[in-house]
Amino acid sequence: MAFFHNRDVNLVTLHSAIAAAAMGSGGAFWSVYMLKAGVSVPSVLLVLAATFLSRLAMRGALLPFAIRIGLRRSLIVGTLLMAASFPFVAEVHGIGPAIYILVCVTAFADTVYWPSYHAYYATIGDEDHRGQQLGLREAISALLGVVAPIAGGWVLVTYGPRVTFAVTALIMAAGVLPLLWTPDIPVKKSAPGAFLYALKRSAIFVGDGINAAGYFMTWQIALFLTLDQSYLAYGGALAIASLVGAVSGLALGRLIDSGKGSRAVWLAIGLISFVIVLRASSLHSPALAVIANAMGSLVGCIYIPTIGTPIYNRAKRSPCVMRFNLIAEGGWDVGSSLGLSIAAGLVWLGVPPTRVVFISLAGIAIVFVALRNYYAEHANERIDAGLTEPQDGVKI
Repeated sequence: MAFFHNRDVNLVTLHSAIAAAAMGSGGAFWSVYMLKAGVSVPSVLLVLAATFLSRLAMRGALLPFAIRIGLRRSLIVGTLLMAASFPFVAEVHGIGPAIYILVCVTAFADTVYWPSYHAYYATIGDEDHRGQQLGLREAISALLGVVAPIAGGWVLVTYGPRVTFAVTALIMAAGVLPLLWTPDIPVKKSAPGAFLYALKRSAIFVGDGINAAGYFMTWQIALFLTLDQSYLAYGGALAIASLVGAVSGLALGRLIDSGKGSRAVWLAIGLISFVIVLRASSLHSPALAVIANAMGSLVGCIYIPTIGTPIYNRAKRSPCVMRFNLIAEGGWDVGSSLGLSIAAGLVWLGVPPTRVVFISLAGIAIVFVALRNYYAEHANERIDAGLTEPQDGVKI
């Protein structure tokens, strides 16, 4: 397994696993806790939209900061900021000052962490093994996801939100430790054409943001409501989902790396479209909702390597990997905030949150076109190099 030989990727994968444990134990309850705290469903969706729009406004300040301290230190700072943001969730009790502070703090932490993480991962990863490295990352995260949400739900019920989100903060902060042994990577002071290069490839991020607004964020709320707002039942549903998807990404990552990415696109987009319809059809059916949620984990282990491979490879090939990810995250923020605003409006008009998940189909259509274009180009490169035969259905 050649993709194991990259020590730096292994260390960042360990960091990702620790972060996934934090996201699964406390982060997964971020939105649903606000519902319990007296915030309405449309307001929760608008809080999320405001957080992403705030990230968009703050992001310009990250570039000079990253140029000064480098990608590794920027990622370390972002990890600690993410950890520090979690305790603010426990202070929310309806619409009030605490929720506005939470939006600002979370947006600031996200602004530093996510572009730094993606830029760093893109740089240290191997293009020839990108699919398998991403598949391994998602499989490990899924395995941790079996335990984390059950533990998070139990702690939330037993000890309350302050303890829960404080423990989440400590877990997230521990994610710094593997990064202490990884190399620093400087950010170019000048990179002509970097922003234009990224902007030309930004449609996929907007589409994925719209998809996430319905398929992930609105669905979390819909699932929680369907399960009678039970933290333990919700955590159990997330654990079942992680168990189903724990090993799926490895096989698909190999498919991508062997030059069959076009087939992976059809599989990933076909499956996620099916699950979107299944989730939107699970109204008033807890059993169907749990099944639809479990299938989402399987889809994630397929979808993320499929979409992540072109994103990380294009970032690495770009004039500046950090500038590429600043545009990428900006496009995702535009898509997700747009999707969440539409979702909030639909719920306010009386559409059940479960049905609102249908909006993800619009985002998936955009992602499908972008992925097909990339893997067609990727197939050309491999064919010209004599590494593979033309793929079925790919127009060369």
